[in-house]
Amino acid sequence: MKEFYEYYLKEHSNRTCRRLHYIGTLCAISALVGIIYSNRLDIIYFPFIFGYLPAWIGHFFFEKNKQATFKHPFKSLICDFLMFFDMTRGKIPW
Repeated sequence: MKEFYEYYLKEHSNRTCRRLHYIGTLCAISALVGIIYSNRLDIIYFPFIFGYLPAWIGHFFFEKNKQATFKHPFKSLICDFLMFFDMTRGKIPW
């Protein structure tokens, strides 16, 4: 996983793209908590929209590359959370 995470970070070298990923992940987590708290399972797809849409915008307009999600969906999801926590802790610059 360490090698893939290094690759993942290279695919997210643009600060705006990373910021959009961070915002998307935060929104997805918030939506998931809200859905669980309100017991609204009919909108369980919201976290995916809130999480992926900003990330895809970041890749298309700023990073100008293809998302790793299409080739490695589970590894990318794990690495997205790793990057989120590393940004939160200040290990990766904003």
